[in-house]
Amino acid sequence: MGAVEARYWKPEGEALRCSLCPHRCLVRDGERGRCRVRENRGGRLFSLIYGHVVSANVDPLEKKPLYHFHPGKPVLSIGTNGCNFSCPFCQNYAIAQGWVDGAEWPPEEAVRLGGEGASIGIAYTYNEPFIWFEYVLDCARLAREAGLVNVLVTNGYVSPEPLEELLPYIDALNIDLKALDDGFYKRICGGRLAPVLETIKRAASVSHVEITNLLVTDENDSPEQVAALADWIASEVGRQTPLHLSRYFPAYKFKAPQTPLDRLLAAWEAARERLDFVYMGNVVTSVGADTVCPSCGAVVVERQGYYAKVIGLADGCCSSCGRTLPILV
Repeated sequence: MGAVEARYWKPEGEALRCSLCPHRCLVRDGERGRCRVRENRGGRLFSLIYGHVVSANVDPLEKKPLYHFHPGKPVLSIGTNGCNFSCPFCQNYAIAQGWVDGAEWPPEEAVRLGGEGASIGIAYTYNEPFIWFEYVLDCARLAREAGLVNVLVTNGYVSPEPLEELLPYIDALNIDLKALDDGFYKRICGGRLAPVLETIKRAASVSHVEITNLLVTDENDSPEQVAALADWIASEVGRQTPLHLSRYFPAYKFKAPQTPLDRLLAAWEAARERLDFVYMGNVVTSVGADTVCPSCGAVVVERQGYYAKVIGLADGCCSSCGRTLPILV
């Protein structure tokens, strides 16, 4: 399909200023921004990844992870190349930090496949979907017209204007809140914390939002750090916001040992004191998988791996005690 002209940029001197994300890269002719997929060609900014799909699978929504949004339902998941962060522990570094050839899918093809079989829509995932903005926007509009859902799995590092343009078409987001520490973002991810917090608050006001926190050994995995993060979520978004604490494993450039299980459990306990729904990912344990009613303790959604079964929900309420629960089925 080739490159298409990008949105959210303007000339600045002899270069272009990209305003898609908070990096606000100044891109000179023939160069690319920090995401590596937006290029200045003769005084116009182009996206190099429009319609370029390098990974596509039909996944359960639990894999995003989204536990309170259509539990157990499958969704077409697609991704491309590039990212506006540079996390040294990235598990998808081959596409996020490199280039992989793929197939060219016009938006109509993605929407057609997103509605095939049992799939209920499209999840834009694997790499950072906001840098795929032009394609995601076109797909999301068509998917909404077709009665399909749109899901973003994102680091939340986007400028307010493009976020506002895309959000009306997005049904659910899993946003990666890496730490409640600006120093962590600057030192590890190559970004800033504040824009991510603003994205979470704004997205949660109009769409279903769940948050993931990857616990990286000796970096952000103490109970105190997780408690501060959970306190912020409870205060700014609401204590019913699902939080997924995910176990880190060595990947890409980061060689620290995997998150110790006792730290993961301690973090889970600290977060549960502040939030109603806290889950654990990348680990097999006897806790932290099922959705449990905060009032009576009854299991509402039973899970084993990525398999989910709704067993205790009736008309949006706990079948045992009648409490209203924030679960979309």
